[in-house]
Amino acid sequence: MLQSKQRQIESKEREILSYERKIIDFEKRISVKDSDKLKLITKIEKDVEREKIKKAKEDEQKQKKLDRDNELKQRKIDTEQKKRRDMELRHKKEMTRELDKQNSLHQQLSKDPIVIEFEKLPKTITVLFIASNPNNQSQLKLDEEIRAITTKIRESKYRDSLELKSIWATQPMDLLQAINEHKPTIVHFSGHGSSNDELILQDDLGNSKAVSLDTIITMFKVVSSGIKLIVFNTCHSYNQANKITEHIPSAIGMNTSIGDKSAMIFSSQLYSAIGFGNNIENSFNQAKVAMMFEESHEENTPELYIQDGINGEELVLVRQ
Repeated sequence: MLQSKQRQIESKEREILSYERKIIDFEKRISVKDSDKLKLITKIEKDVEREKIKKAKEDEQKQKKLDRDNELKQRKIDTEQKKRRDMELRHKKEMTRELDKQNSLHQQLSKDPIVIEFEKLPKTITVLFIASNPNNQSQLKLDEEIRAITTKIRESKYRDSLELKSIWATQPMDLLQAINEHKPTIVHFSGHGSSNDELILQDDLGNSKAVSLDTIITMFKVVSSGIKLIVFNTCHSYNQANKITEHIPSAIGMNTSIGDKSAMIFSSQLYSAIGFGNNIENSFNQAKVAMMFEESHEENTPELYIQDGINGEELVLVRQ
């Protein structure tokens, strides 16, 4: 009986021991699962943090791009507004100057008629054609322009009074040499200009070389003797023409870009009219009419500037 009870006790103890082992194993399993859960949670948290950082960087880049776009738009708006203000101011100055000129002319005519002393005009005048067509700029048909000018001069009444000289692939240092050599009455620039009031010539490699507005003005202040007209047949050159009349009696510039065909029509008719003995103002107006005949729709691009105190009708360059 005792032995039987003892065996039962031992059997129960073994069962208890087995259960204890199962409990330990189960606790180990639970512990492993909790560890995996912790690792998974940690990984998810890291992924979430990485996504937040990535999203923040993307948002920052988008904001920077938006700021740049807004800045560019604002610059464009400011530039357009400045152009409009400059144009309005320029037109106001032109109107004021035109009214003053008309009043002065009216007063003069009421006293004395206009007398042009042709005998004091030179027998011949020189037109200096300065061409620049840099390799890294859009190529212009400057050869066709000078051919058209040559043809129109030959067909004019006083063709022997105009002598056309030209220099090509012009570099800045060529200007003084050409002006000193040819002593022109008219200086004609044909090529490119910039919206920053620069004249685009060429460097030693044939690429663009910008000449600033101040440099252009200073040069013609020094070499103004004998020069009666400057023609800037280049884009965005109205400021150059306007400023140059501080030292030169008359100048023509373009208030925006101008096409090859329009530039050729304008310049050829300008010299044709001059070759027929017309004054600068009338020759300029004829050149604009020629553009209208050809329907270039750019007849409002050229602008004529006359030095204060000078009557445009008296600016006749050739003998009749």
